[in-house]
Amino acid sequence: MTQGSSGATQIDPVRQEVLALARTLVVKVGTNVLTTAEGTLDLARVAGLAEQVHHLHQAGRKVVLVSSGAIGAGVGRLGLGTRPTDLRHLQAAAAVGQTALVGAYDECFSKFGRHAAQILLTASDFDNRTRYLNARNTILTLFEWDCVPIINENDTVSVAEIRFGDNDQLAAMVTNLLQADLLILLTTVDGLYAGDPRVDPDAQLVRIVPQIDETIAAMAGASRSALGTGGMRSKLAAARLVTTAGESVIMANGARPGILNAIINGEPVGTLFLPHAGILNARQRWIGLTAKPSGRYVVDAGARKAVQEKGRSLLPIGVVDVVGAFDKGDVVAIVDAEGAEFARGLTNYSAADARRVKGLRSEQVAKLLGAAAYEEMIHRDNLVVRDL
Repeated sequence: MTQGSSGATQIDPVRQEVLALARTLVVKVGTNVLTTAEGTLDLARVAGLAEQVHHLHQAGRKVVLVSSGAIGAGVGRLGLGTRPTDLRHLQAAAAVGQTALVGAYDECFSKFGRHAAQILLTASDFDNRTRYLNARNTILTLFEWDCVPIINENDTVSVAEIRFGDNDQLAAMVTNLLQADLLILLTTVDGLYAGDPRVDPDAQLVRIVPQIDETIAAMAGASRSALGTGGMRSKLAAARLVTTAGESVIMANGARPGILNAIINGEPVGTLFLPHAGILNARQRWIGLTAKPSGRYVVDAGARKAVQEKGRSLLPIGVVDVVGAFDKGDVVAIVDAEGAEFARGLTNYSAADARRVKGLRSEQVAKLLGAAAYEEMIHRDNLVVRDL
């Protein structure tokens, strides 16, 4: 526990307020939190996390674990020594390690009368609206049964995740999927520092971040660990997805004993990222922050101002170019002339029809398409401005 000069535990009132409202939590556990220096699964660490999650459940909170560690566990179980670099060996290591990872969680939770439930997801599960909702319904049902969902990227089939990504973004997307109140990112550092503490021993830990702006983004180094795939940039990107949706994020050191207990008690551990936008509903989160756009509408300055500042729909007259192949109802990005994306929405037009009507006034569109014409390329009700 954090203590003051009198020996009493220090409590941060801002964190207390955030935690008092947090009933559903997503806890992301990094590879290096769960593995030893030799790459084997740290069973004591898994047991400690399970006990803390059990206490959270007893307090009436719902918890999802987004757990890395499958590849690292596989490396240790197979005695490989180092993480493979080619795809097929990475996927094979994940296949071996995933059984050890979930088996360890299940054994630890069973001591408290709970079951661990494995859910393996890929990016395409979030792009497809039906599969997205199915995943949500499954997790909510597991909550009803008092189970602990253990979510991981399906590394054995997900090429992009192994080559380029990590579970930070997955955890953020799960947080938005469930409209969870808080995302906790457990890593092997104490939080976000103003400088690299490995280079500058006087670098200060940033306790609270009201908004992730350019100054905060510049604090993130490009560091990566021996077994994990993510760095501080990845964690800030995940935090930005969640805070943009109107929820909070805490990044803290998962190697510290009792870290979840300290966080929930409101102790000033780690870095707290506060929400910097109004709360988006589930549908808005899927459209604006989750689903991968199938194409782009390039718009002029007037259209950007109307959409971004005045809360208007996107009309054909403001569209100067249509990029990609998509159908009516697909998610499409809205970008300015420089290519900067500022919104996403469900398009009323296929790409082919959009190219026919771009730049036209409403009466011209109606004359061209007749009864098939929509006044808006994207209606405001199906549009989300992205503050990213």
